[in-house]
Amino acid sequence: MDRRYFLMGSAAALGAGRGLLASANDTVRVCVIGSGGRGASHISGFGRLPNVEVAAVCDVDEAHLQKGVDQAEKAGWKKPQAFGDFRKMLEDKSIDAVSIATPNHWHTLMTILACQSGKDVYVEKPCSHNVFETQQIVAAARKYDRMVQMGSQIRSSAAVQEAMAKMREGEFGEIYMARGLCFKWRDTINRTPPSPVPAGVNYDLWTGPAPLRPFTKNRFHYNWHWFWDTGNGDIGNQGIHEMDIARWGLGVKYPTKVSAIGGHFLFDDDQETPNTLSCAFEFNEGGKPRLLEFEVRHWLTNPEADITERTSTNSIGNIFYGSKGYLAVDTYTSYKSWVGKQRTPGPARNAGGDHFLNFIEAVRSRKRENLNAEIEQGAISTVLVHLANISYRVGRTIHFDAQTMTCKGDAEANQYLTRAYRKPYVVPEKV
Repeated sequence: MDRRYFLMGSAAALGAGRGLLASANDTVRVCVIGSGGRGASHISGFGRLPNVEVAAVCDVDEAHLQKGVDQAEKAGWKKPQAFGDFRKMLEDKSIDAVSIATPNHWHTLMTILACQSGKDVYVEKPCSHNVFETQQIVAAARKYDRMVQMGSQIRSSAAVQEAMAKMREGEFGEIYMARGLCFKWRDTINRTPPSPVPAGVNYDLWTGPAPLRPFTKNRFHYNWHWFWDTGNGDIGNQGIHEMDIARWGLGVKYPTKVSAIGGHFLFDDDQETPNTLSCAFEFNEGGKPRLLEFEVRHWLTNPEADITERTSTNSIGNIFYGSKGYLAVDTYTSYKSWVGKQRTPGPARNAGGDHFLNFIEAVRSRKRENLNAEIEQGAISTVLVHLANISYRVGRTIHFDAQTMTCKGDAEANQYLTRAYRKPYVVPEKV
């Protein structure tokens, strides 16, 4: 393996044309890394935008890689370049930005390397696999002056933006509590024995920073979410969307205390992460106490505050409680509210937005403040996910110190703040 892929100097990054598009006609050329399920949405999301070209796709699975190329061609776009190794793609100075739709354990290292190569980054949620990585991904974005956006699409909804503004303006009085709901049907993944690595898959590169385990189908496409090596459970899958909105609505950053209990109920299968989780976060910013409750439930559930996903029995969204009323945000593009003791229907709206377009506009303007989910905001919300998982894994309440980014007096909890990285896929302490 060529060490130069992991030792890209800042001089090289600065020489990559900071803030300038490689193309002469103002076209933003994007490479989508990970062309599977979510990656297909990235390809269509960027490819349909004016003056944006999906110039390349990248995947360690040759079958997925070909699907990505075919998807672009079937849409009538120019055939993208195909890369099996994203590090080789980063050497291409004609690519302006990368869009990362890989498993969670690759998000931070890929983003750092892309920033070092002078490229802007759209990275799927959660932006990191652990707390240490949330610090490093922000540090890289700042050092190399890159536009980095986390894939929290709900932040680009015009309706949700309006809901946040109304809460800030005092429409519902003092907002003292938020409740995040992640009630999503998840069936058993059963058990799968070790098996040969499928033809055309670079399993070493797919594994990357994680321990190299024997290949099983359950640890591979999508089900990697349910293993600690590569995923963060459903609170870090669907749940990070609702966690981010809950924190945004409360107007807080880091909690002082976190408690999480739960387990893996109903099924006896390979899944390591909990499929049912109840969490509580206490905040005390500016001397005002705030509470964030968060629940993950994997099976049958009831709707709450009219929050029910349109095409299923899922209930995914947020409820905010104020001294004058309460407000509910669904997982898509709408909110409803109720005011007073009689719970009279209040302001409501249904209006979406385009998170991919928001990123592209910031790539052109070079104005970090234009990003709806700038990486620092994404990183703070992702820390809450990690702290809930840590509390669950140690089996007790943890007390968090935002100044040191550690759990006070808890060596066992602190060991989960980072991981032992498999060389050479190491997230650096100095970016």
